[in-house]
Amino acid sequence: MSNIPPCPQCTLENTYPDGANFVCADCGYEWPMAEAAPADDEDEAVVKDANGNVLQNGDSVVLIKDLKVKGSSITLKVGSKVKSIRLVGGDHEVDCKMDAGNFMLKACYLKKV
Repeated sequence: MSNIPPCPQCTLENTYPDGANFVCADCGYEWPMAEAAPADDEDEAVVKDANGNVLQNGDSVVLIKDLKVKGSSITLKVGSKVKSIRLVGGDHEVDCKMDAGNFMLKACYLKKV
């Protein structure tokens, strides 16, 4: 018996290898031979500050640039200290509380204290 799996879309066994993919002759569906490794939620991406220091939850940081808050007249001033940051996924990696409110900041504008 061959070790070619049945088609995951139509479940028929008329499949064949084609380069790095398997192809179903019946429905035309293609899928990779090597299954992609599932992403581990526990294996988080490393977040680094402007100087390349690794940031962790609970760290204290300082702003290295004035940041205008979108949709508001508030400006976060350079040198403002932020205590107890929280790392989150996405474009803005750092969630924090400041006197002016709660903000999501990019790590490239922060320096670890």
